[in-house]
Amino acid sequence: MTAMPDRDDADLPIDLRPAEEADAAAPPRRRGWFRWRYLLVLLIPPFMFTGAVIGLYYQPPGLQKFYALTGLQPGGGSPNPIALPPDIEMPRALAETLLPTDVVGLARLMPRGDVAIVAAPYGAGDARVAEIMVSIGDGAARGQVVALLDNRQALEAAVLTADAALAVAQASLGQTRSAVAASRAEAEAALDQARAAAREARTELARTENLAARGVATGAVLDAARTAAEDATLAVTRAEATLARYGSGALDDQPDVVVAARNVFAAEAELARARLDLGRSEVRAPIDGVILDIHATPGQRPPAEGVMEMGDTSAMMAEVEVWQDRIGAVAVGQPVEFAAGALARSLRGRVESIGLTVGRQGLISDDAAANSDARVIRVLVALDAESTGLAARLVGLEAVARIDTGAGARAAP
Repeated sequence: MTAMPDRDDADLPIDLRPAEEADAAAPPRRRGWFRWRYLLVLLIPPFMFTGAVIGLYYQPPGLQKFYALTGLQPGGGSPNPIALPPDIEMPRALAETLLPTDVVGLARLMPRGDVAIVAAPYGAGDARVAEIMVSIGDGAARGQVVALLDNRQALEAAVLTADAALAVAQASLGQTRSAVAASRAEAEAALDQARAAAREARTELARTENLAARGVATGAVLDAARTAAEDATLAVTRAEATLARYGSGALDDQPDVVVAARNVFAAEAELARARLDLGRSEVRAPIDGVILDIHATPGQRPPAEGVMEMGDTSAMMAEVEVWQDRIGAVAVGQPVEFAAGALARSLRGRVESIGLTVGRQGLISDDAAANSDARVIRVLVALDAESTGLAARLVGLEAVARIDTGAGARAAP
């Protein structure tokens, strides 16, 4: 077998030397301080910050479900929590001018005193709407008839009946007065006549007794004169008793006249009641204002939410829901700005009053469970004259309100 020639291992295609010898034989390499893995470590905080900002800004479905399950609110753990829930978009007009001291909340535009419900009158029963006498946007004064019900004809008939009964009672009173006056005069005349007859009978009795004493008149004539005198005295007593029935007072104090007068009063009361019942067929405006909406049509029973709605839009207001954590910064007189997509420009006003109770947020959803953690206080804001003109056409509009709580501090210097 032929022997292989000796070769240096370095000449071989593959280095078969141990690692220690290879490293020792290789030329030394310069080691730099920069490594790519260092760059990845440095990029982790920017990536985390960017992800948090994007998550809070766009609110992906997963994050929204997390907040819904845990009941947490974005920013709820900070001293200045976010006043708006994640599904409410901040208008650009407010976002550009928002200050750290501002308090933001949801608002609802409403007339002064809120919306008034125009309901059917008490006791209307099963009556239906017969006629709507106003339209949406019409003004109405307090007490004005804005609708009629179909029970009006029956109630009008009751008024006519009561009016006729009153006329009969009044005629009966006049008749009673005339009859009592005539009877009283007749009794007085009868008494005068009885007294005259009694005087004549006494005179005749005295003359007969004179004649009988001289023997001219017989006993029978004397007895007849005595009987006539007694009858005349009794006639006077009867006439006095008859006249005593009418008494000595005024004619209206006579018993028969008093009874007839009471009948008139009863008939008047019945007529007043019938006219009051007639009001059950009339739907009247409870306040001075503008008709905002109509809920019923002719032939329909008045709905539970009322026949129509109205409000005093001459002085518009807004109800702002402020989180309980931020209410301490709100004070009466602070300026407020409102913005919404439906508004051509922002509205302005000032805080007029602050509520005294804490309740659930109601301008997001009708589901109370969805707002169980949103405890708010309602703040009333009076809009200025220019803003009132715009808001009067958008009653009930939801907007975002920005309360400038630092206005007083900036104005102080």
